[in-house]
Amino acid sequence: MNDAVKPTTTLICGSLAFDKIMQYHGRFSEALIADQLHKVNVSFLVPTLRTEYGGCAANVAYNLGMLGGDPLIMATLGQDGGEYLERFATMGISTRAIRTIGHAYTAQCFVTADQDNNQINAFHPGAMQFSHENNLADYGPLRIAIIGPDGRDGMLKHASDCVSASVPFMFDPGQQLPMFNGEELRDFIEKATYLAANDYEFEMLTERTGWSAEQIASRLEALIVTRGDLGSEIFANGERILIPVVGASAVVDPTGCGDAYRAGLLYGIAKGFDWATTGRLASLLGSIKIAHQGGQNHRFTPAEIGERFEAAFGYRFQ
Repeated sequence: MNDAVKPTTTLICGSLAFDKIMQYHGRFSEALIADQLHKVNVSFLVPTLRTEYGGCAANVAYNLGMLGGDPLIMATLGQDGGEYLERFATMGISTRAIRTIGHAYTAQCFVTADQDNNQINAFHPGAMQFSHENNLADYGPLRIAIIGPDGRDGMLKHASDCVSASVPFMFDPGQQLPMFNGEELRDFIEKATYLAANDYEFEMLTERTGWSAEQIASRLEALIVTRGDLGSEIFANGERILIPVVGASAVVDPTGCGDAYRAGLLYGIAKGFDWATTGRLASLLGSIKIAHQGGQNHRFTPAEIGERFEAAFGYRFQ
């Protein structure tokens, strides 16, 4: 297939969620008694509450759409997901691969933070547990896919579906990595074309698989490891490419920064950019996101990204 007729769609497999974020104006440590933690019964007054649109799939699609990419979310919403579908419609993001599970609620994360930014979280997977009911073959042709944090059965199925359909995919286990044993993770890596993880996740990945970074990278076209304010690394074609951090205008909220970064990776891969440019674009998107509260409240246009990229790196990627 030549470049003129290659599909452009990026399939994004992962969670859709509502994040309920509450702020406790005291300290958890002052409400908890160390030697009584076996019988905790406490209540925290939370004067502030906000709801954010979240989920890895939505965050990635949000950024990829603003870049000018062609995102297609394949995920599950619950009976309460109507407003999310309306939001996607206003953003011009297709909902044809989103399945509504009528007997479940949309996945939700309940976050309570104290004044020291310690957090107590509760996550209800809800409709996400039925992601395996989606079939990749129903939504082709596809340029690339990403398998992000989602229902366990769905992640396993979608990896196999990508292989069956000869669709290259990025494995991004994220917070769902602990659900898989070493054999399952090795199988994901053998099937994947690319792998993205933060440094903590990658350490867990090497421990569970028993493979070194070199052994993992040798099985992929590219291994991407993010390291927070130390930047990131891309291992590809036998090289180690260091990607610098782009200075942020403010450091407000890291939620969704990894998803913004992955949108940059997917855009660069789909456009055929070299890895240094792809990683720098990803880094730029992460720096824009961190200056805003929530995963989907920042805004940019392709033209603005081009200008900011040139200002940061001295050349244009477009």
